Amino acid sequence: METTKLSSDGQVTIPQVLREMHQWKVGQEFVAIDTGDGVLLKPKPPFVETTLDTVAGCLKHDGTPVSLKEMEEAIRRGVEETWHDRR
Repeated sequence: METTKLSSDGQVTIPQVLREMHQWKVGQEFVAIDTGDGVLLKPKPPFVETTLDTVAGCLKHDGTPVSLKEMEEAIRRGVEETWHDRR
């Protein structure tokens, strides 16, 4: 168990071992949740959570419809190109 102190500015330092374990970097944002007997800090997701209903149709496509197989092939090619560039 790690311990820490509240500073005069109201700040709490998360011990280094915990930051490294969770791979939190400088600037990581957290959501503070009151649990009744303490505070739970949860890392804030990098993007707002969405549902299919909120994003369906947001990308327009003017060409002819493509099949699911064609979409999967395009994704596969894109992944291969991305990984090839990183080598």
